[in-house]
Amino acid sequence: MNVTLRQLHVFEAVARHLSYTRAAEELHLSQPAVSMQIKQLEDNIGLPLLERLGRRVYLTEAGQEMYRYSHAIALELDEAEAVLEQLKGLQAGRLKVAVASTASAFATRMLSLFRKRFAGITVSLDVTNRAGLLAQLGNNEKDLVIMGKPPEDMALATRSFADNPLVVVAAPDHPLAGETRIPLARLREETFVVREPGSGTRTAMERFFAAHDLTLDSRMEMNENESLKLAVQAGMGLGIVSIHTLELELATGRLVILDVEDMPIMRHWYLVHREGKRLPPVAEAFRDFVLSEGRELIPTLIGTTGQALPDSQS
Repeated sequence: MNVTLRQLHVFEAVARHLSYTRAAEELHLSQPAVSMQIKQLEDNIGLPLLERLGRRVYLTEAGQEMYRYSHAIALELDEAEAVLEQLKGLQAGRLKVAVASTASAFATRMLSLFRKRFAGITVSLDVTNRAGLLAQLGNNEKDLVIMGKPPEDMALATRSFADNPLVVVAAPDHPLAGETRIPLARLREETFVVREPGSGTRTAMERFFAAHDLTLDSRMEMNENESLKLAVQAGMGLGIVSIHTLELELATGRLVILDVEDMPIMRHWYLVHREGKRLPPVAEAFRDFVLSEGRELIPTLIGTTGQALPDSQS
């Protein structure tokens, strides 16, 4: 059966009104045009759908069956049109975002505020490490990704939207806690708990200390930030983490930021998607939201010295 949506649309109107004239008026077509669509539909089906008796129009048995299906299709198309119009107006839609684990605290804050503005949308959030983010970008699984420095060997569209300072943290009872202007070279004497090889924090840390001709004693690796912070709290060594992962620990006094010369290591947060990707309206709106307001939604935390960390422009 080779029928068109236009033929079904015209037939549904005629069958509903049982009138060629009223259907033509509703569809803004001429009556001959309506008659032609009905004839083409009957020819395609191979059965009569309508019959005239005097001035009245009746559905045949086949017409009654076809009306049932054509009416259901018309309702589905109306619903689809309504959904698409809602998407244009950001009243509905699904936003798929992946974020680095170190960005999860402020990313959830951003998404919460965004959802309050567009209450009809659905958000899918995945929090993972750098390897997971790169895999999802490679497979084009997410609309947008929030991460540290993006890789240079992938075709990506990237925009920096906020600073991401990496700081040295210690347990409150560590001998260096409370000291000021600790020489960077002094860190050679300390043991460090570090992230796994390949993580953005680990890579930035290694590049920074190599540039200062320093090698750190790192005897313990952790594949996620929460375990690293717990190890530092337990006195197993110092750690280097994004300051944006420390809001709770600093507020409760579980960790302190050491005042180390030439620190923090200044990185940036990026909003990333595949180059050439056609973002749905809800993802475009979230991208614009992050780029215009994201920086203000990331708190500036205070170190143990009482001085705000540098707040340079991205």
